[in-house]
Amino acid sequence: MSTQVREYLLELQSRILAALEAADGHAFHRDAWTRPAGGRLEGDGMSSVLEDGALFERAGCNFSSVRGASLPPSATQQRAELAGAPFTAMGVSMVLHPRNPYVPTVHMNVRLLSVQPPKGPALSWFGGGMDLTPYYGFDEDAVHFHRSCKTALDALDPGYYPRFKAWCDEYFFLKHRGEARGIGGVFFDDFNSGGFDTGFALMRATGDAFLDAYLPIVQRRRDMPYGEREREFQALRRGRYVEFNLVWDRGTLFGLQSGGRTESILMSMPPQVRWRYDWHPQAGTPEAQLYERFLPPRDWASQG
Repeated sequence: MSTQVREYLLELQSRILAALEAADGHAFHRDAWTRPAGGRLEGDGMSSVLEDGALFERAGCNFSSVRGASLPPSATQQRAELAGAPFTAMGVSMVLHPRNPYVPTVHMNVRLLSVQPPKGPALSWFGGGMDLTPYYGFDEDAVHFHRSCKTALDALDPGYYPRFKAWCDEYFFLKHRGEARGIGGVFFDDFNSGGFDTGFALMRATGDAFLDAYLPIVQRRRDMPYGEREREFQALRRGRYVEFNLVWDRGTLFGLQSGGRTESILMSMPPQVRWRYDWHPQAGTPEAQLYERFLPPRDWASQG
């Protein structure tokens, strides 16, 4: 089971990196690493990062496969019976921060978590999803991204997309700000319905849909002219991205609490960020439109 998932994840990472390198024109720096036995974690992975590219200001696409003696607190908040249980986790995680403010930031992650409880057989869960974080909204981009997610998941179960779209809207929400991080996508966690084959198929459908969901948007927006105003707004909205990842994101907490590689975990952070005290967009501007039209959850896949 683990071998099948590992082979798929490595192939997915390789395929995505090749496509992103072709789009940017620059190569990712590939940093292979191992964690020997005897520490908090053991295992291996490949962290791949591109900085100061033609398209991407920072892009990261990481594979990891680790084993630990005890699940971290972030993974046992709702499963007290698994506290202290040994675990195996593997996945591909990616965040892309383009330079042009008209090209949205995007996140994608697919993963498998296996746990050996004190009593009984091993338990496994799949998780993952992808979500889009535009700085300037375009209806056709939002519709394309969500329809791509829906098409991929409808092939498995027509109930998946509405369920995981709603979960995404709920999860990627900054509760302390009362606003969404972006326009969502799909998100699922702790998925073990139907056994290994069903969960693995959901993982593959999500990972395989990513390039077709995102790259057409990149091609439409990458050459749009922009100035300091757009870059400043991008930096302000990137600040929200940082707040979410450090305050609310379970994946970040899982990695840090379990003793994962700090550089790999925090590669998701944007390279340039701004915060301004009590800032609000001016009414009638494209910046205000993002808040009014795009951040509130909408059924984008059904738009005409």
